[in-house]
Amino acid sequence: MKRPQRYWEDVQVGEELPGFSLEINTRRIFLQISGTQDWYPLHFDSQFARRAGHPDLFMNTGFIQGALVRVITDWMGDEGFLKKLYFEMRRQQRPGDVMVCKGRVVDKYVRDGQHYVECEVWAENEREGITTPGRAWIILPTRGP
Repeated sequence: MKRPQRYWEDVQVGEELPGFSLEINTRRIFLQISGTQDWYPLHFDSQFARRAGHPDLFMNTGFIQGALVRVITDWMGDEGFLKKLYFEMRRQQRPGDVMVCKGRVVDKYVRDGQHYVECEVWAENEREGITTPGRAWIILPTRGP
């Protein structure tokens, strides 16, 4: 399915990127780690996680990164280019949480002939608030010559 294309001229600073939410449960965690082969016990062994000082299992970095990328790519369209993504894993997404991923345009500019849009992106949940703040630099096509 082709996504609607965003053009640089149509983007407004302050614009919200449509987000999404996902229920975090042990099944989702197990499916994700089996797909990525991330067998670090913090992600599948509750006793190990607790002995390591964590309250329970939690989603791994690859899952959170993929979720933030989805917010961006769903918004930018197929002709956009995600130039750079930076994020910090500050808090966890654990079973029982509903992870909500969002974004917002914070700047747009032209550099070296490329039309950039800079966005804040983040994951949050009700228990912790913002768990993973980030920033993305996107190159969008233009309508003009």
